[in-house]
Amino acid sequence: MLIGAHVSPAGGPANAVERGVERGCRAIQIFNQSPRQWKPTVYDDEKVAAYKEAFAASDVDALLIHAVYLINLASEDKEMRRKSLTSLVASLRAGQALGAVSVVLHPGSALKSGPDAAVKRAAKAIAEALKESEGCDLHLENTAGAGGTLGRTFEELAALIDGAGGGKRLGACLDSCHLLASGYDIRTADGLSDVLDEFDRVVGLDRLGSLHVNDSMTKLGSNRDRHINLGDGEIGPRGCAAFLSEPRFEGLPCVFEGPGAAGKGVEKPDVDNMYALRKRGLASRSRRRARARSRR
Repeated sequence: MLIGAHVSPAGGPANAVERGVERGCRAIQIFNQSPRQWKPTVYDDEKVAAYKEAFAASDVDALLIHAVYLINLASEDKEMRRKSLTSLVASLRAGQALGAVSVVLHPGSALKSGPDAAVKRAAKAIAEALKESEGCDLHLENTAGAGGTLGRTFEELAALIDGAGGGKRLGACLDSCHLLASGYDIRTADGLSDVLDEFDRVVGLDRLGSLHVNDSMTKLGSNRDRHINLGDGEIGPRGCAAFLSEPRFEGLPCVFEGPGAAGKGVEKPDVDNMYALRKRGLASRSRRRARARSRR
């Protein structure tokens, strides 16, 4: 598992690599533009070259780009969909330039027309964004379900992927906080395993390309997206350890988004905590295997 964190690209994406190295990350996630503005950031050749040089010299193995939260590809408003599509295409092109694993996207919200019509609108826009870009994959993130957000169930993720044509560049990003908030009980290794079995049946594990590991401030099925530091929330140390040591997640970038112990972003102690929880989960898994062997 490629453990890492969301970091700032202020000053250029090469600085994001440096911040990732300082925190002990093997994966980093950035916004390619201000998350509160529509104006895209276009990385010139010099900044792309500096990033690639820094990346090659580092222990960071994967970059994720998170599309901005303003995007709503399911909106009934044509102008909002136009702005959202433009922003998403810019993110995918930035991902291609930097060699990112993927762009991670919140697909949008169904505010008035209901989820079925919203899924169709979002899927059409996703297909268009993929047509207008190349190279970089797009991972649809599962959501907590508040405010009619799409992707709260595996069935909605599958409908979005299928509706957008189901191409090879389309995948999924699973967020642990969002899973719990939308009603998937992942607080134990067995519970997480059952949830992944369901994901495999509905979406397909071959579509799973990235992970967000965040604890949840709110309870199972709350439909509220409230992140808290790993081990301090409703998923708890046991559930976070299980998530970080799940065998089917091996090789995937797994990013902690915060808030971080200082409440101002993720720092090295937060990433160290991820490694400690992973070690705890691996040890617990070894003990379970040993008990199973002894019963045989």
